Amino acid sequence: MLRWTITFLVIAIIAAVLGFGGIAGAAAGIAEILFYIFLVLFVLSLIFGRGRP
Repeated sequence: MLRWTITFLVIAIIAAVLGFGGIAGAAAGIAEILFYIFLVLFVLSLIFGRGRP
Protein backbone atom coordinates (compact mmCIF):
# COMPACT_ATOMS: atom_id res chain seq x y z
CA MET A 1 0.00 0.00 0.00
CA LEU A 2 2.87 2.33 0.70
CA ARG A 3 4.13 1.68 -2.83
CA TRP A 4 0.82 2.94 -4.27
CA THR A 5 1.07 6.03 -2.09
CA ILE A 6 4.54 6.81 -3.42
CA THR A 7 3.38 6.15 -6.99
CA PHE A 8 0.49 8.61 -6.72
CA LEU A 9 2.76 11.15 -5.04
CA VAL A 10 5.23 10.94 -7.94
CA ILE A 11 2.36 11.28 -10.43
CA ALA A 12 1.15 14.37 -8.56
CA ILE A 13 4.62 15.95 -8.60
CA ILE A 14 5.11 15.28 -12.31
CA ALA A 15 1.64 16.58 -13.14
CA ALA A 16 2.25 19.72 -11.09
CA VAL A 17 5.56 20.39 -12.85
CA LEU A 18 3.89 19.98 -16.25
CA GLY A 19 1.05 22.31 -15.27
CA PHE A 20 -1.83 19.87 -14.87
CA GLY A 21 -3.26 21.28 -11.65
CA GLY A 22 -6.43 19.21 -11.52
CA ILE A 23 -4.66 15.93 -12.06
CA ALA A 24 -1.97 16.89 -9.56
CA GLY A 25 -4.55 17.74 -6.92
CA ALA A 26 -6.46 14.52 -7.46
CA ALA A 27 -3.34 12.36 -7.35
CA ALA A 28 -2.14 14.14 -4.21
CA GLY A 29 -5.52 13.57 -2.58
CA ILE A 30 -5.44 9.87 -3.43
CA ALA A 31 -1.88 9.61 -2.11
CA GLU A 32 -2.90 11.27 1.14
CA ILE A 33 -5.86 8.94 1.65
CA LEU A 34 -3.76 5.86 0.90
CA PHE A 35 -1.07 7.05 3.32
CA TYR A 36 -3.58 7.42 6.16
CA ILE A 37 -5.05 3.99 5.44
CA PHE A 38 -1.53 2.54 5.46
CA LEU A 39 -0.77 4.30 8.74
CA VAL A 40 -3.93 2.98 10.44
CA LEU A 41 -3.29 -0.57 9.23
CA PHE A 42 0.33 -0.36 10.38
CA VAL A 43 -0.64 0.76 13.88
CA LEU A 44 -3.33 -1.93 14.10
CA SER A 45 -0.85 -4.60 13.07
CA LEU A 46 1.57 -3.39 15.75
CA ILE A 47 -1.12 -3.49 18.43
CA PHE A 48 -2.72 -6.81 17.53
CA GLY A 49 0.50 -8.50 16.45
CA ARG A 50 1.94 -8.28 19.97
CA GLY A 51 -0.28 -11.11 21.28
CA ARG A 52 1.34 -13.74 19.12
CA PRO A 53 4.60 -15.35 20.23
